[in-house]
Amino acid sequence: MSTKRVLIVDDEAPIREMLALALEMAGYQCMEADNAQSAHGLVVDSRPDLILLDWMMPGTSGIELARRLKKDELTSDIPIILLTAKGDEDNKVQGLEAGADDYITKPFSPRELVARLKAVLRRTAPEGEGAQIVVNGLELDPISHRITSNGSPIDMGPTEFKLLNFFMTHQDRAFSRGQLLDYVWGGNVYVEERTVDVHIRRLRKALGEEHAVLIQTVRGMGYRFSSQFV
Repeated sequence: MSTKRVLIVDDEAPIREMLALALEMAGYQCMEADNAQSAHGLVVDSRPDLILLDWMMPGTSGIELARRLKKDELTSDIPIILLTAKGDEDNKVQGLEAGADDYITKPFSPRELVARLKAVLRRTAPEGEGAQIVVNGLELDPISHRITSNGSPIDMGPTEFKLLNFFMTHQDRAFSRGQLLDYVWGGNVYVEERTVDVHIRRLRKALGEEHAVLIQTVRGMGYRFSSQFV
């Protein structure tokens, strides 16, 4: 089983260290951010499996970041546990309405934290996680990093694989070049948008005539992956 990655967002370093220690002892891999802006960059770049998010932070609050992440369809599926000293019912309701999957009131024990985290991950785990994706004879295995066309292997570079994996897990949605740069290359990677066009051409060439048509150009927008031809 792959190690789950947890992003800890809190402006107080001692609290981040305490949380990271408890989670690493339980077998989780941890990333840390001390503000909402840094946290958002890590979410885009690294796609953590869960976010532990402090409600009260200077600047953009945790609850504002939660709302932002839940409104974006590409990050809305990442579970969020809010950490806060606010324990009354109205605040809990406010946190859950912002999109949080759970709510832990400080102080709490490491055992409670790990138990609640495990429960949220079980509830929010997508069906068929890590499963092979098949579209019109094109098969992608995200675990072995193999791609086949009607049973025959296809060779392509790592960026083209990431691009195809993203497309096949987000079918029938149009994405701008900027969005593709953010979610395939990473929000902190500074490359020109025409880089996307170069890799799209390489991807289509690797897929061959039969499956290149699945990568559709959307005029004035960018690209989409679809088995519905227009």
